[in-house]
Amino acid sequence: MLSQSIKQGQFQKQTQQQKLSPQQIQYIKMLQMSSQHIEQRIKEELESNPALEDSETSTDEYDADYDSISESGDSATDTDASADSWEDDGPDVDWDAYHTDDIDEYPSQTTYNPDAINWQDIPTPYRETQLEKLEQQVILLDLDEKQQLIADQIIGSIDDDGYFRRDIASVADGIAFQNGIPVSREEVLEVLQGIQRLDPPGIAARDLRECLSIQLEILDPDTAGLETAKKIVKDTWDEFEKKHFEKIIRKLGVTEDEFRAAYECLRMLDPRPGSFETAAADAGNYITPDFEVRYEPDDDNDEQGDFTITMNRRNMPDLVVSKSYEQMLKDMEARSKKNREQKETHVFVKSKIESAKWFMEMLRQRQQTLMGVMQTIVALQDTFFKTGKSIKPMILKDIAERVKLDVSTISRVVNGKYVQTPFGVYELRYFFNEGITTESGEEVSNLEVKNILSEIIENEPGDKPYSDQKLMEMLKEKGFKVARRTVTKYREQLKLPPARLRKKVI
Repeated sequence: MLSQSIKQGQFQKQTQQQKLSPQQIQYIKMLQMSSQHIEQRIKEELESNPALEDSETSTDEYDADYDSISESGDSATDTDASADSWEDDGPDVDWDAYHTDDIDEYPSQTTYNPDAINWQDIPTPYRETQLEKLEQQVILLDLDEKQQLIADQIIGSIDDDGYFRRDIASVADGIAFQNGIPVSREEVLEVLQGIQRLDPPGIAARDLRECLSIQLEILDPDTAGLETAKKIVKDTWDEFEKKHFEKIIRKLGVTEDEFRAAYECLRMLDPRPGSFETAAADAGNYITPDFEVRYEPDDDNDEQGDFTITMNRRNMPDLVVSKSYEQMLKDMEARSKKNREQKETHVFVKSKIESAKWFMEMLRQRQQTLMGVMQTIVALQDTFFKTGKSIKPMILKDIAERVKLDVSTISRVVNGKYVQTPFGVYELRYFFNEGITTESGEEVSNLEVKNILSEIIENEPGDKPYSDQKLMEMLKEKGFKVARRTVTKYREQLKLPPARLRKKVI
């Protein structure tokens, strides 16, 4: 029997690792930031670094007596300082280079009116939330103390779509645990049913079937198709979800006209009674384009012209190094001897100036990188930026090779960035897509295939929607040779349901 021994010891092993400096990490983070986020980052830097200033609001006044207190310090401090020798081994500062952050090669003029109101400073108007509206209505239900505790638990558990998906037993257990009050399942259900009939009707429903059923209860009795609609929800829900309309008609014993009226009645209902809350919140979240691209055709030839690419610097200030800080540093370096407090002050001032220089340089590099990437995208997708049509196949590597940056860097640049064009606002990632080869040998973007697929489905007969196999055959007739599984993938990416779920009542 062989025995194995484990030996411990120190060994040397040579490996190659690439470590990013803190400055490189910060630069990578800045590349990912959108215009709005970089504006906030600049504000934070202005607040934390006194050596960095906004050129328009700068009130620099240098006080030559900044070190008068240090000069009048006690003799012990002066003696300690004189005993130390100090040399400035830092590089000379080119102050003129940091009095502006303009870049000649990459103009960054804003496309907005500089005299316009700073819209970011205008507070967002207050909107009453769904929760607050429900709480006000619950007061009118005249609940006792225990019922109010139940109502609070229910309202607090309603999701963004307006549904209450929490287990009834967990509500009862939660109240018993937190308040020491025993609550039965029936008591929770009683309060829940009261809330479900508040405005909007169907709020706090536990599923779609219950949501529609509640809304049907409060409709005008004379509503066309109402009674059949109630029977559909109550007796043939599984068939209705699967759109097996013929089975429903046979099972309920109704005519096609009666079913059609019931179907229209159900279509009037709101399947997401709480979704307007999310929509209202989203209404205040506007996309701020990071770039604007305009094409100016030549007077003699529309195909010949120039692109104007501008970077949005809407609320970004022109940063400068504080003149008082730079003069302070010059005066300190001119002194042959310094006491300890003066040396500490010198280190502080120099570090703040270096930090300001670094931040301005990172902004300059970010701007140069973003503009370089945007110019390359426009060059490769020039047809789209001229006409608003015909996206060409393009991947991240195509840009990386031309601007000589890593693919991961390009990915960070385009992520979350938008461009304003005469044809609308587009995310930069919209222009990246794989290509497929047509039967004629031409390479086209899969985005174009998706658009054609979406158009075919939009115009298909409502009572007999096309299967993925049929869609594949129709694309092939148009010259696009794609597999059925690829059609399925494209359809799912377009968020279009399969054929049986696209069936409509004609």
